[in-house]
Amino acid sequence: MIDPPGASSVHTWSSNGKVSKRCRFEAVVAFKYQNLLLIPKTPPRTASLFLISFPSLDRCSMNLLEKIKKQKKKEPDKSMSVQEIPIYWFETSDSVTRHYQFQPDGHLSVKVVDDSRPVYHRVVDSFLNKFFPSGYPFSVNEGYLRYTQFRALQHFTSAALSVLSTQSLLFAAGLRPTPAQATVVSWILKDGMQHVGKLICSNLGARMDSEPKRWRILADALYDLGTGLEVLSPLCPQLFLEMAGLGNFAKGIAVVAARATRLPIYSSFAKEGNLSDLFAKGEAISTLFNVVGLGAGIQLASTVCSSMQGKMIVGPLLSVIHVYSVIEEMRAAPVNTLNPQRTAMIVADFVKTGRISSPADLRYREDLLFPGRLIEDAGNVKVGRDPHKVVKPSKFHELKELFAEEKFILCLGSRWTDMVLEQNASGEDALRGWLVAAYAASMAKSFHDPSLTVLQDAYDKMNDVFTPLLSELQAKGWHTDRFLDGTGTRFAWTDTIWIIQSLMVNQ
Repeated sequence: MIDPPGASSVHTWSSNGKVSKRCRFEAVVAFKYQNLLLIPKTPPRTASLFLISFPSLDRCSMNLLEKIKKQKKKEPDKSMSVQEIPIYWFETSDSVTRHYQFQPDGHLSVKVVDDSRPVYHRVVDSFLNKFFPSGYPFSVNEGYLRYTQFRALQHFTSAALSVLSTQSLLFAAGLRPTPAQATVVSWILKDGMQHVGKLICSNLGARMDSEPKRWRILADALYDLGTGLEVLSPLCPQLFLEMAGLGNFAKGIAVVAARATRLPIYSSFAKEGNLSDLFAKGEAISTLFNVVGLGAGIQLASTVCSSMQGKMIVGPLLSVIHVYSVIEEMRAAPVNTLNPQRTAMIVADFVKTGRISSPADLRYREDLLFPGRLIEDAGNVKVGRDPHKVVKPSKFHELKELFAEEKFILCLGSRWTDMVLEQNASGEDALRGWLVAAYAASMAKSFHDPSLTVLQDAYDKMNDVFTPLLSELQAKGWHTDRFLDGTGTRFAWTDTIWIIQSLMVNQ
């Protein structure tokens, strides 16, 4: 007799009903194999559903089957009591043992069952989990740690300064508050002036999108200016209302500007689309060091800065540290959107060396205070000037015919090249125009007479290199779908006329 494939412990019966052989069989139902009926040694609970009458079986074998069915009816059904075997395992890494287990709903739970690391390492790990994004450092872009370090220092010094300035205000008003009272009042004054600052800053959003680093530095410098006016107010108590009002007004504008530029900065670090996580952890760090700074400010107000002479020494020192911290924060941020300065630097590097720079390559080379400087290797391009001042309408038609398929026009001058963008131009369009301007400026040095021929040759050269350039830029993390030129002038074109529109570009 031949054993069926895949056998477990079963009995085999022939047509006379006698056991003739034992074999191995893994199936759980009765079935016919070479005119034999095979039934497991311990018949399954569902065996009765699979019983089939075979003509070759005699009454003895059928009686045997009936006995099996009756026996199964007497056995209690234990199927409901059978529980699924939990799937879990343990992993040990860096002296930490974790228990992993899949829950019935499919989620994976993780518990630390043993942590033999020193207390210092456990504290650091807990701090990282609470104040840094999940997956750090692999989930953020380069420079995030340095940005966070100076952000913490910035908030510490800012909070300490706020306590000193509010104490000075109350002294100037003729009051003698305790340091704790100064802390409470500082929050009230600061929050109240934010509403005025919002109204003043409402039309500056496009400029902040284009140059978030510059406006963040200006915001904190303005904040320190307002704080300085408050600290100096006891020296001229007769001008208390003027100095206090101007100081809080400046601080209100600064707070709104700082908040408006926060999102572009955080976005530059979001490597895995984890912007919300970055924002939450960044605000947690700000809150922590604000509280620490308030405590330090209370201590200073009670000791060193209890006199005006102490404030005159400590105040400027804290202000210098504050502004320096903000500058270092902004230098560490690899902003990956295209604006006039970054576009010019990308084009200059490409034309001069053939290398394509990443956002991290350019972050320490950006001019944070005066971003409008011209770059010779990029064609000395100015973008966003009023087209009426750039080119006459008659020549505008010639230039538009030359760049018929483009969303920009270029006008070569003796000192710089003007580029005017169409209303819906993107970062790719600005890059194309900048490359043409850079090549044309290089060719014009040989001809000494800029003309449409030079522009045409430069345009053809741009078309030859642009596709691989664009692919490499996007691979390095640049966002080329938008061009943030702040508040500038763009044009709208029809078949018969051209319309100049002064736009508040907020892309």
